[in-house]
Amino acid sequence: MMLQIKRLKCGYANKFHITDISFHVRKGGFTGIIGPNGSGKTTLFRGITSELNLDSGDVILDGRSVTKMDHKERARNMAIVTQEIEDAGIMVEDYVLMGRLPYRSTFQFFETKEDYRIAHKYLKLTDVFHLKDKYLYQLSGGEKQLAAIARALTQEPKLLLLDEPTSHLDITHQVQVLNLIQRLNSQLGLTVLMIIHDLNLAGEYCDHLIMMNNGRMHVTGKPEEVLTYKTIEDVYKTVVITKTNPLSKKPVVFLVSEKVLSENT
Repeated sequence: MMLQIKRLKCGYANKFHITDISFHVRKGGFTGIIGPNGSGKTTLFRGITSELNLDSGDVILDGRSVTKMDHKERARNMAIVTQEIEDAGIMVEDYVLMGRLPYRSTFQFFETKEDYRIAHKYLKLTDVFHLKDKYLYQLSGGEKQLAAIARALTQEPKLLLLDEPTSHLDITHQVQVLNLIQRLNSQLGLTVLMIIHDLNLAGEYCDHLIMMNNGRMHVTGKPEEVLTYKTIEDVYKTVVITKTNPLSKKPVVFLVSEKVLSENT
């Protein structure tokens, strides 16, 4: 297993906590974390990455406890792409090269030829090499997200963590970003753990889902096992209809408006 979460408990002093979280992500797996706002998705991510101290439990990455890793070692093993990419006055190439910082020696102040080779490899793989001489603030939301993924890949991690990578994107860029992540997962064998709000995107792209609710795991399994109308209605308190995509055979969730519901009851 690439990632093992063992009875994890963490949170904020006298405030929200997640409790008794246990699951694993196999090497080369693509797992999505879903759940309503406030269910504990981001808190879980912060516990996994050691941004939050654990009250109890452990996070095991490729056989080693993350809590025993220093900052550089964690960054060489896991890379994080957040939902908000800063509009910094930095060129895309320099931004992506920041992914090589965990590999710098103590007195190394400049990037090596190997650093450039690796950065350019992932700039090309994410299809933003042509933007390398632009500033981040000149990019669209989708382009910034792709640049952030390129920087994360430049860390050459074993585990890629994504926190709502499609949250502010239109459908074209949502599909572009998720198709890229799916290719990285299938072609490079990169292990992916992703928070995602859109249930249809989660069901279509992930091979395993974890649904959070009130700081605990509500259910976990394949998309068709998790995205049932009853589970969604229990957790999200919203009436839905679930069907199957005729091409992918993945679950599709349909919302029902109050007006339509009242007319049919």
